[in-house]
Amino acid sequence: MNATQFQYTACYCEENIYLLCKALGEQGVAAPDLSDLFVVFISNDIQQAPFWRQRNSSGGPDGFIIWDYHVICIQKTSGTDEALVWDLDTTLPLPVALSLYLKKALRPDILLGKAYSRLFRVVRASAYLSSFASDRRHMKTPEGRWRALPPPYECIQAADGEVYNLEEYNVILEEQVQHAVVEEDLDKFPTEKYGLVFNEDGFKRVFSARCLLELSSAFLVLSESDVVWTGIKTWLRVTQ
Repeated sequence: MNATQFQYTACYCEENIYLLCKALGEQGVAAPDLSDLFVVFISNDIQQAPFWRQRNSSGGPDGFIIWDYHVICIQKTSGTDEALVWDLDTTLPLPVALSLYLKKALRPDILLGKAYSRLFRVVRASAYLSSFASDRRHMKTPEGRWRALPPPYECIQAADGEVYNLEEYNVILEEQVQHAVVEEDLDKFPTEKYGLVFNEDGFKRVFSARCLLELSSAFLVLSESDVVWTGIKTWLRVTQ
């Protein structure tokens, strides 16, 4: 499939994935009740999460960019061998196998300084579609100007009428990480409104990406002194 088949607005990944989940269910690509879809917010305490193979990269090495947060969709049913990733911002195929996405977009061969370690908020798509709301206030400057042009459709409201709760999803902290063992049967994954938060190893275990639990022995170390800011987007200077 091609990303152009889906509604997309740059810098509004939370809404892009909201509409993607709806479309996958309506088109029969996913289960009608969306039971095989999971929305994943990715960030960390300092809201600087490194990604590669992103089409909005401004010429960074291998499509490198740092997002304050990013949102993807995982498609997986219990008993299947491989989960799929739906990321409308990646230059990888759509969808792409989770193992390949982790290898190319999250780069487990690079050891990040702890501050840049990614955290993952996993929410059932059905819960997300009924609970998420955004009036896009986060995309306006104090003077009321748009930081990025908004989507052409009306703002998304939750089923209960709530108009804004984005920060309940995209603020992801180390203290929220789920350390208890999560039931491997995804059919029994919790249905909490705001999902559960995992570190990278925990996230891989949830979706059984066991082949990527061990990192390469050849690490590239990123430290805070290696950070280079460039306007709104941030780059990391990778040193070996």
